Amino acid sequence: MAVTFQDYYEILGIKREATEKEIKSAYRKLARKWHPDLHTGKQKTEAEEKFKKINEAYEVLSDPEKRPKYDRLGSNWQNGQDFQPPPDWGENVRFHSSSAPNGHPPGGGFQEGAGGFSDFFETLFGGGFAQGGQATTGAGTTRSGAHRAPSGRGRAREPQRGQDVETEIALPLEEAYHGVSKTIQLSTGAVCAECGGTGAKNRGFCSRCGGTGQVPETKTLEVKIPAGILDGGRIRLRGQGGEGLNSGRGDLYLKVRLLPHPVYTVKGNDLETELKLFPEQAALGDKVQVPTLDGPVIMTVPPGSHAGTRLRLRGKGLPGKGGERGNEYVRLVIDIPSALSEEEKELYLRLKDLRKG
Repeated sequence: MAVTFQDYYEILGIKREATEKEIKSAYRKLARKWHPDLHTGKQKTEAEEKFKKINEAYEVLSDPEKRPKYDRLGSNWQNGQDFQPPPDWGENVRFHSSSAPNGHPPGGGFQEGAGGFSDFFETLFGGGFAQGGQATTGAGTTRSGAHRAPSGRGRAREPQRGQDVETEIALPLEEAYHGVSKTIQLSTGAVCAECGGTGAKNRGFCSRCGGTGQVPETKTLEVKIPAGILDGGRIRLRGQGGEGLNSGRGDLYLKVRLLPHPVYTVKGNDLETELKLFPEQAALGDKVQVPTLDGPVIMTVPPGSHAGTRLRLRGKGLPGKGGERGNEYVRLVIDIPSALSEEEKELYLRLKDLRKG
């Protein structure tokens, strides 16, 4: 009986010499991407088909007995079309004919069998997926414990730590400096209620979580942002990460990203800003009002200040380690008035004449 060949390595996007870790990593990534619950309409139908193939590929390539059998096909795997098992294959597996009880049509492609797998799988392995007990694998032979649960069946009953989750939170500079309470909504992973986090159900992969043992969970949290946190700083929320077995929980890490500010540029613990001066203020000096995060202050501009000069306001930056604050640097910009009165023009002309003399 010819059936459509399934290239399990291609389905998972891995090389034939992939390690167990690489296989698991590729499977989890694809299972999350194509989980039917994350799609709607026509995309949901496509996702269901891809999901089945991904599960089947992982079932074979993660099994220390099935994978060598599959690899024995040798050059047959390259055909990619109809596959006819070698003559000696019947010594190890059970075949289905077109009149078999499960009613699979001969030459079928990804037709779902008793265990949710394709005709190709059933032809090679006889539908012998099981969570325990005995599964028929050949002419009258059996083996025990046919498949290990994909998400850690048999773990101890004490709480198992869930996955740590990291996400970003964007804050205006003032909120990061003064501290604020924020309501955030995020998606994490919860233990699948259908399989209890094992990833296996009814002699196959759990269709609810795709064998990952987890399903998406959306929750809303009230988070207190401490005053003085810097760009890139992390806030740890214990027990708010992914859910593990038996009510265990990972942690949630919020990474702070400061939003661009219209007045300040942040450089470590220091702040930089610009101050526009008229020519006479720069030449003669002046006392001007300058904004800071603590409110406006009066700063003295020394006579003869040039454009680009940086004046320092000590301790007006952001808090650092040990409570010591950075500085605020004020860069001077000379502002030439766009419209001059007749009197101003006369004064500038007199100044010009003085420069010539």
